[in-house]
Amino acid sequence: MKTRARHDATTDPASSPGATGEPEAPGTRERIIRAASLLMQRQGYDATAIKQISQEAAATLGSVYHFFPGGKQELAVAAVRRGDEEFAEILGEMLDAEDDPAAAIVALTTSLAEGLAASDWADGCPVTATALGTAGRLPDIREAADAAFERWQGLVAAKLRAAGVADGEADDLACTVISTLEGAEFASQVARGARPLHLAGTHLARLISSTVPPGPDA
Repeated sequence: MKTRARHDATTDPASSPGATGEPEAPGTRERIIRAASLLMQRQGYDATAIKQISQEAAATLGSVYHFFPGGKQELAVAAVRRGDEEFAEILGEMLDAEDDPAAAIVALTTSLAEGLAASDWADGCPVTATALGTAGRLPDIREAADAAFERWQGLVAAKLRAAGVADGEADDLACTVISTLEGAEFASQVARGARPLHLAGTHLARLISSTVPPGPDA
């Protein structure tokens, strides 16, 4: 799913000069990952070249290969992991903000739709966009994407269990939630409209509400 942009002064090269005034290595590395994630998010793995990443990051090719000697494949794995961590943070915050998991999913789909619209429907899920077309031939990227989906499903399942859903059912429903959101986000990109995401949120909320056992006051 779409992640929010980060502007962390501790990793931004412009605000982290070394003793000679040059950007410190952590800032350069982060800028390269951010550029790779954005480009692969918008145009996929195969259409993204190392040279384009270096230009987008304002870094030399030598710097890119210094941090990622495995080239584009290693950089794609780092980009997927970054997207994983960022969306896991967003997902966790939104689940924590609502007592009702159904309400949390509706709020999440609304947020995803707003983020997509703000990017003119260009910035979908960086994990899916990077992994598409590579799963059968680049196992490192597939494994990183699979780990991301499992993490996100785990967060949703934990919320469902806390609401009283049995373990196995919570795991299955969490898988359904994440899979549906991934598909709805892509459908919204294609349609250039929020309707698929809003419908996904509405129907997932109904499914969740029908699964969560009633409270003691019901």
